[in-house]
Amino acid sequence: MTGDFRGFSRRFAAAWSVLAMAGFGWAAPAWAGLSYQEGLAKDPASQALLYREEHWTRHGEDGIGERIVLYRCADGTAFARKRIDYRRSTVAPDFRFEDRRFDYVEGLRWNDGPAVYVREGGAGREKAATLAPARLVADAGFDEFIRRQWPSLVAGRDVPLAFAIPARQQSIGFTLKRIGAADFAGEPAWVFRLSLSGWLRFLAPHVDVLYSQRTQRLLRFEGPSNLRNDAGRAPLNARIDFARPPRDSAEAEWAAALSVPLSTCRTGR
Repeated sequence: MTGDFRGFSRRFAAAWSVLAMAGFGWAAPAWAGLSYQEGLAKDPASQALLYREEHWTRHGEDGIGERIVLYRCADGTAFARKRIDYRRSTVAPDFRFEDRRFDYVEGLRWNDGPAVYVREGGAGREKAATLAPARLVADAGFDEFIRRQWPSLVAGRDVPLAFAIPARQQSIGFTLKRIGAADFAGEPAWVFRLSLSGWLRFLAPHVDVLYSQRTQRLLRFEGPSNLRNDAGRAPLNARIDFARPPRDSAEAEWAAALSVPLSTCRTGR
């Protein structure tokens, strides 16, 4: 049973990316435009660089609109890409993630309701399932969810959510809560923990994220990421630091991130 729940955990992170959520992101600026930020994913034990996340985010006058995340091995090879569209939902956005190392694709799309899908092995058959939207959070929408729940989290209250897990064709109940405070390069941060709800939290690893107390910007993600290790059999555990704040970007960078070819490479884990 433990191994099965470990499988649940590998799909909800930060990078989210997301994490992503996988990368995740930062508080939306008041102006419209494009911004860029890089996350460095390291082995939590050895501090060896595993991969980089490159995030391009498009903001409109009414908030976040779209995001592209490009994943690169330490040698610079781009091996995975994710595109996220927040226009239907900021907390459960449309997204498509592709990992060329395993010809793996997963995502969520909105039709009559939110539906998760997954395809393994390139030309393999796509599996899809429609989810109930109540308190649904998907992929990098977790970042927006945290900011929506900021007062409750800072006050120390547990916040429940249902996280979409495309690989399982379902959503799983999790609990998010503040577990303490930390210092990140001189910046005061809150530490929030995402874990399975109820007694199940003892059967699977958790994810910890650090957010700036001042700007609500994601500073660090630590736990099972949304990427598999090089063998493809387990989630890649990583500590992803977003040390530098976002900078302005340009349409040419956005277009390049969409068109760069993906290749196989090794993260070293």
